[in-house]
Amino acid sequence: MAVSRKMLDFAQKASWIRKMFEEGARLKELYGGDNVFDFSLGNPDLSPPPQFYDTLRSIVVQTGQGRHGYMPNAGYPAVRHAVAQQISQEQNVSLISDLVLMTCGAAGGLNVVMKSLLDPGDEVILLAPYFVEYNFYVDNHGGIPKVVQTGSDFTLDIDAIEKGLTEKTKAIIINSPNNPSGQIYAASSLKALGELLEAAQNRFHHPMYLIADEPYRKIVYDGHAVPSVFKAYRNSIIVSSYSKDLSLAGERIGYIALHPDMEDREPLQGALTMANRILGFVNAPALMQRVVGHLQGLTVDLGVYARRRDLFCTILSKSGYEFTPPKGAFYIFPKSPIINDVEFAEILSQQKILAVPGQGFGMPGYFRLAFCVEDHVIERSATGFTKAIEQAMDKNRQNSEET
Repeated sequence: MAVSRKMLDFAQKASWIRKMFEEGARLKELYGGDNVFDFSLGNPDLSPPPQFYDTLRSIVVQTGQGRHGYMPNAGYPAVRHAVAQQISQEQNVSLISDLVLMTCGAAGGLNVVMKSLLDPGDEVILLAPYFVEYNFYVDNHGGIPKVVQTGSDFTLDIDAIEKGLTEKTKAIIINSPNNPSGQIYAASSLKALGELLEAAQNRFHHPMYLIADEPYRKIVYDGHAVPSVFKAYRNSIIVSSYSKDLSLAGERIGYIALHPDMEDREPLQGALTMANRILGFVNAPALMQRVVGHLQGLTVDLGVYARRRDLFCTILSKSGYEFTPPKGAFYIFPKSPIINDVEFAEILSQQKILAVPGQGFGMPGYFRLAFCVEDHVIERSATGFTKAIEQAMDKNRQNSEET
């Protein structure tokens, strides 16, 4: 067979979102796009803020020698300086530009980090529920993903993490606000996690890294804030992008930031820069670097996402679904009313509602709904959600009677 067995296996494991996308295309062809309620993709639908277009227009017409040539692999110094200043405010830790490396989105950044940190057989802890591609990023660079469950409300379970640590543990990836649950990890939990990792690296005599994937940092609700990872642990790395808060997902622009007091910081800086080059990213897109350098701290209108979240929560509550209201990001992760989340996703699709089973995020028994869609799509889905849960409850009663 021409295709590697590993890639075929990866395609199967990563297929849930793709399957739901294909199912959505089929349903839209049959019933028309307005009659299908597609909550499967976390693709931000809001336009970037007006300042983005103003800045883009002003930069794209500028000419001069070398403006479209190669740059330092870590990115333009002026852009790295602007990003470092913004991160310093967010993390309450002073960063210099040398601690920032511009990347091709957060996905590119995570692969650069994995390439720089991992030796074959090193373990990386993933906290379920998690973004499914973390598995692949770890495997891409010889690591072994090790899944640890979070609490019933998707908060950090420090005891479970402690049990998951071994002498092979090299890193743990956290994602807060979380995709798919919308949970934000509390400052006290991050502090406890930092203390746990500090003790573990002393016990096992090698550094352990806390990698925070933060593309949803600015998308928060009800006055919540995302605590500083850098204040919690010195061997920490932040990876983020402008895909969600500026709605620039297709532009593939993000960054890596290192804690200023990190152990072996300078060798890691060099490794990250080299990995950025040899993985083929070479450097983040020149034009988008210049643009985001002028847009630090800006976001899309978060009030729109907040309104949609509230609308969705109201619909699901009235229909009888169990869920933890998201504090951030643009997802809701309800509990499936039947044990088999894949089967319930099929019941939803019969109502022309597209959701992703929790199995796709390492947590069976749940399903993810993305509310980065227009309000009317959420509003018109209400009847379908009610019919789906009623069908599921009937199925539960039938199964109970049969046993």
